[in-house]
Amino acid sequence: MKHLALFILFFALNEGFAQDLVRIYGQVTNSQGEALENVNVKVLNSELVSTTNNKGFYVLKAPRSTKLALSFSLTGFVTQLIEVGPGTKEIRKDVILQKSVQQLGEVDVNASKSRPGNMQSINGGLIHNTPTVSGNFESILKTLPGVSSNNELSSQYSVRGGNFDENLIYINDVEIFRPLLVRNGQQEGLSFINPELVGQANFSAGGFESRYGDKLSSVLDVKYLRPDSQQVIISGGLLGWSGTAKLPFRKGYTLFGIREKTNQSILKTQPITGSYQPKFYDIQLYHLSQLSKKLDVAVFADYNLSRFDLIPESRETTFGTINEQYKLKVDYEGQEKDKYESFAGAFTLIYKPSAFTFFKWINSVFDIKEQENFDVEGQYVFDELETGESVSDFGKVRAGRGFGVDYGYARNLLKARIYSTELRAYYQKGRSFWEIGSRLQHDEIKDKLNEYYFTDSAGYTLPYNSNGPLLLSDVVYSNNRTSTQRLSGFVQNTYKLSSSINFSWGLRANYNSYTGELLFSPRISTVYKPNNRNIAWRLSAGVYNQPPFYRELRDFSGNLNPNVKAQKSLHFLAGADYTFSGLGSRLRFSSELYFKKLNNLIPYKIENLRIRYFAGQQAEGYAAGADFSLSGEFVEGLESMFRLSVMKTAEDIDGDYYFKKNANGNSERVEPGYLKRPTDQRVNFSAFFQDKLFNSPTYKVHLTLLYGAALPVGPPKTQRYADVFKIPSYRRADIGFSKNFLEGGSGKRLIFLKKYLESLQAYAEVFNLLNINNTVSYLWIKDVNNNQFAIPNYLTSRQLNFKIIAKFKNR
Repeated sequence: MKHLALFILFFALNEGFAQDLVRIYGQVTNSQGEALENVNVKVLNSELVSTTNNKGFYVLKAPRSTKLALSFSLTGFVTQLIEVGPGTKEIRKDVILQKSVQQLGEVDVNASKSRPGNMQSINGGLIHNTPTVSGNFESILKTLPGVSSNNELSSQYSVRGGNFDENLIYINDVEIFRPLLVRNGQQEGLSFINPELVGQANFSAGGFESRYGDKLSSVLDVKYLRPDSQQVIISGGLLGWSGTAKLPFRKGYTLFGIREKTNQSILKTQPITGSYQPKFYDIQLYHLSQLSKKLDVAVFADYNLSRFDLIPESRETTFGTINEQYKLKVDYEGQEKDKYESFAGAFTLIYKPSAFTFFKWINSVFDIKEQENFDVEGQYVFDELETGESVSDFGKVRAGRGFGVDYGYARNLLKARIYSTELRAYYQKGRSFWEIGSRLQHDEIKDKLNEYYFTDSAGYTLPYNSNGPLLLSDVVYSNNRTSTQRLSGFVQNTYKLSSSINFSWGLRANYNSYTGELLFSPRISTVYKPNNRNIAWRLSAGVYNQPPFYRELRDFSGNLNPNVKAQKSLHFLAGADYTFSGLGSRLRFSSELYFKKLNNLIPYKIENLRIRYFAGQQAEGYAAGADFSLSGEFVEGLESMFRLSVMKTAEDIDGDYYFKKNANGNSERVEPGYLKRPTDQRVNFSAFFQDKLFNSPTYKVHLTLLYGAALPVGPPKTQRYADVFKIPSYRRADIGFSKNFLEGGSGKRLIFLKKYLESLQAYAEVFNLLNINNTVSYLWIKDVNNNQFAIPNYLTSRQLNFKIIAKFKNR
């Protein structure tokens, strides 16, 4: 009731905050009078942003009663600031932007806008309006073409048939490394990216350029940019709080962010009841100073701590069909204590000897420590229920199918240190833009694994051994150490063949001391955009080699395979982007067809969120599909997007086979051939839609819909060909309502608040609006007849959330 009262109070606020807006519009051109498209128009010290269309026109609505400062910016042009208002209902401001003679000063930030690669720009500001349980920046990615996820608690995601280990993440050109032991979404804390600090983000679901590293599936390139004014942001809600400071100086700036999250109320809706004590923290600092006109220095530091403590008590799960119902009841003893701690630091020197030459020296270190400790015993009773015609008997126990004890134990500790140094150079000459870089990385990993499980079913331990010692299952005991040197480099050239054709080619090479392989990755892409047309055609092809890091080396027993080689992929992509007018707005339709030929694959299974590799096996495979998306401001000032993805991915494991009896009772050898990969999700749909309440436009609605088709799954401790079962389709709807109390209006309360605040926004959210039981994994048990049953582990149920975000003025 407490949550409901907050929800009602939020919408009962009076209309003293009514909107009173001025319409600001105009055209942006260059000094020759040519219209400029995609100019970023922003009201400083606010979240009001617009972009010019293909004819250079923009429209903004802002509070009428205040004087506003507008910023007009576009790569290659000098940013211009103008003041408007207070005024009448409409103000027209036409702007002429002058070309910048220092175009390479920010090339590391903005060059992606002019590149012909497959990078998609992400509006980072949408993270606040996206109703999400995790609150992580990656939640936005799950609505993008080619991306899929069936776990709202996790920041991990799959891209076009790849797994979680195949995705690259960069922050200001520093490659980010994530935990290796985490196995459940509920154990995950705050992701590395702080949404409040993001200035620009670009994402590629495949066919990305040589400047990015050696992964098979995707790249997320995030930039923390210089703020245009001093800003302090405080937010708090039922799931945590955060504080952010953005401090620009005459010769530099500082960004600082601290976050705390607890999803205790969310986890209480899990199938296992008990005492959940999760605590997640993250502290980040980024500082850039201009030492001279040609030399800048940047320092980045991050500390991330995740603690997950659980004392389980019981669980009760009813499942099956209308004609066949079962119930599992478990009483637990013991506890689980996990800790994931990481420190990251980076030091960057930026040297600009001329307007056409640019150098970057990037140095980074990651220190990661992960501990998993659990000692849990579960005493279970497994029953078959009545499903007959009698209502009074429905749901009663018909027969006992089994009882016993499950026991799990683990004392796992992983330490990883990753050092790297990288030198990059940029050079522009006429229509040609060159990038070249080399990187040296050193990995040190220490991994102590000690875990085992056993099942005692009615006095008989499974697997059963009448004459021998107690047999345990899933025994892993190992002490591994690896030390790997990695050397990589790339060269890339982007050339403007004509006013309508851009072409990019590149070559990447990498070597690592563990496999001893020297690998080359040529990549090309081109964009054709006819003059005065609203369509662009894209083609890309390239080779992507992913040397093993650590998890790919380790088999199910914890042993390392010294013969593992790099996984390889050959990408072919063709796409089109079409911009048109419709529904009173400018809309963008994008489509892309792709095919990925996969070689030297290491087969794997996904158990809860943990990837377990068959390190001694090798496979070849493919992924093919199509992505379609439609985005735009269906409601003025509010961006929405819809996407549909279809995909198929399969693999053929070398030398796998099994025997089965034929119709004559004889055993025959069967070679399975191509198998569905664990990420073979044939259909994926997502929608993020925003609207305003008709009678009260200051109140906004934000709706997220996700659908992912069924995924293949199989029992643990089995080979890949046994994964013939399915996790049901993932269906989820989250809705949020928001209001900025400083938007419009001129009441006494607003005058007081505006004295201290730039904005004050409140959000009320309903997670899992339809209360759908989504399955993330299965608990596999056997009955008295040795028949195996899959008991679903459900994700979170319906939950209310409330949060407030306040942005303070520079006083």
